[in-house]
Amino acid sequence: MPEDTSIRIPRHLLPADGRFGCGPTRVRQSTLDRLAESGSAYMGTSHRQLTVRHMVGRVRSGLTELFDLPDGYEVVLGNGGASGFWDAAAFGLIERASQHLKFGAFSSKFVGVVSGAPHLEEPDVIESQRGTHPVPSPSDRIDLYALTHNETSTGVTMPVRRVEAGGLTVVDATSAAGAMQVDPRQFDVYFFSPQKAFGADGGLYIALCSPRALERIERIAGSGRWIPPFLSLSSAVSQSVKDQTYNTPALATIFMLADTVEWMNAQGGLAWSSERCAANAAMLYGWAEKHPMAEPFVPEPSMRSQVGATIDFHRPLSWAHLAATLRANGIVDTEPYHKDGNHLRIGLWPSIPRSDMEAFIACLEYVIEATLG
Repeated sequence: MPEDTSIRIPRHLLPADGRFGCGPTRVRQSTLDRLAESGSAYMGTSHRQLTVRHMVGRVRSGLTELFDLPDGYEVVLGNGGASGFWDAAAFGLIERASQHLKFGAFSSKFVGVVSGAPHLEEPDVIESQRGTHPVPSPSDRIDLYALTHNETSTGVTMPVRRVEAGGLTVVDATSAAGAMQVDPRQFDVYFFSPQKAFGADGGLYIALCSPRALERIERIAGSGRWIPPFLSLSSAVSQSVKDQTYNTPALATIFMLADTVEWMNAQGGLAWSSERCAANAAMLYGWAEKHPMAEPFVPEPSMRSQVGATIDFHRPLSWAHLAATLRANGIVDTEPYHKDGNHLRIGLWPSIPRSDMEAFIACLEYVIEATLG
């Protein structure tokens, strides 16, 4: 089917905001307005001074409230995003050997980092077919279990439960944090980036660390292992408790993250944001289950993401045609992560109100009907 983007969706069907990507996600206009209003008092100032440290403190206290962190847990910030945290964990969190659940592009990237680390043993890798997730297998050899709360590339989610085997339970929550419920007592590290549910920019990682994780970080730091200073989790912890980062962060990202976290807390916290995403997910998956030309990519409902839905389409519909047509009408970033299927990925974030999700579905139906004639 040719990628004809001449189809024009009636204006009354269009959502108020056409950003439905799985990351980076839409930034709320009110956040941008407040950032602009801060003027020269914030942007372009020293991150070692109280102006910026106060903003980092807002992030740390806001996340402590949002996730209801128990006493002794710390909110740790560092530059580099979740990709940087994978490298930092290979140096400063894994003692000898880790186990990884591999079920998509992002969970496999952590495997690649650890597999290439000469000071670590070969990791255990447990893999499942696309559209599903594997489960951990406790072992005396393993001192860190690497889980992924939500696999961004495929739209598969898994529950976060501590692996009761002595090792640390470390969770990549990049696309889940702030949008899915989690019990902090079930993890030792829950790390993520701010450009997904929190509607900010990338380049920063946030790691919610338990006392067990903090003890592990300090023990490895004092063991004599060489750790690049930029990737030192010990330095990240010591700077974070002072409401600082090791080196200069993107100040706009810090501001937007603080603003969004406080907005979520004011609305009702993690319960509110996760319920809003779940409602968007139920709406979109429900539509796909009923439409004769569509179906959810993930067959098991309990494994379907409530933050980024992957929807399969039947031929002669083409994902490229659908995505290009939506983009030509101002509805952007629905393209799939993998181009070997026939599906779209649609963000379901807390910043997306029900009215916009309803409008998105109406627009998608319009494009399908116009395409099939």
